[in-house]
Amino acid sequence: ATGGTAAAKVRLVEKLGGKVVGIAFLVELSELHGRDKLKGLDILSLVTY
Repeated sequence: ATGGTAAAKVRLVEKLGGKVVGIAFLVELSELHGRDKLKGLDILSLVTY
């Protein structure tokens, strides 16, 4: 919910030589500011609270 897990997954993909260009979520909890940890990526959220 805070973006920490998604940011860790992005770092793992990059460490293995991959490049993440976007990420999608079913639900985004905007009050937790998770997007701040995922700057530079296209982000899609189907539902935002």
